Amino acid sequence: MIRRLFYMALGAFLTVWTMRKLQSLRPDHVARRTADRAVTLADQLRDFAGEVRHLSASRETELRAELGLDTVDGTTTGKNRIYDVKDGR
Repeated sequence: MIRRLFYMALGAFLTVWTMRKLQSLRPDHVARRTADRAVTLADQLRDFAGEVRHLSASRETELRAELGLDTVDGTTTGKNRIYDVKDGR
């Protein structure tokens, strides 16, 4: 009797699990999950690119200060200025 109850419960569980898996493979569900993941990935890439730009600009500022490239005729033009290569300044 207990064995039958166990197998009946196992069958019910497997049926529910299978139905949920099959529902998650419907095209609208797959499309929604794919779009959500694409948006998340785009946000992560945007954050990464911003961080890379910021770190490269600060490193360039450090290098200019070390090499004395931010001086004109012996005077400092912008001691705490962060240089950005793409602006050409």
